Amino acid sequence: MSTTLTTEAVLADITAMLRDVLDGYEVDEITMDTTFHDDLEMESIDLVALGGHLTERYGDRVNFAEFIAGLDLDEIIDLKVGRLVEYVVTAP
Repeated sequence: MSTTLTTEAVLADITAMLRDVLDGYEVDEITMDTTFHDDLEMESIDLVALGGHLTERYGDRVNFAEFIAGLDLDEIIDLKVGRLVEYVVTAP
């Protein structure tokens, strides 16, 4: 991808993806501090769907499964949208 990704643009992209994945679940404002587990109540199947959206949007440079695999259980439970945004922004 030739353009530089900004935090704001990636947050907007991921927010749209989350609204699609969580269709039917009332999602308030999603911020960098929003947690996937406590705030969005996402389950593993939702994360798989999110991974598909990320690959579709950003291609192979963003490997969500690899990103999640690098976290321990507590980090996954406490994972905030901002951490994923930063990962996408800094992915090679």
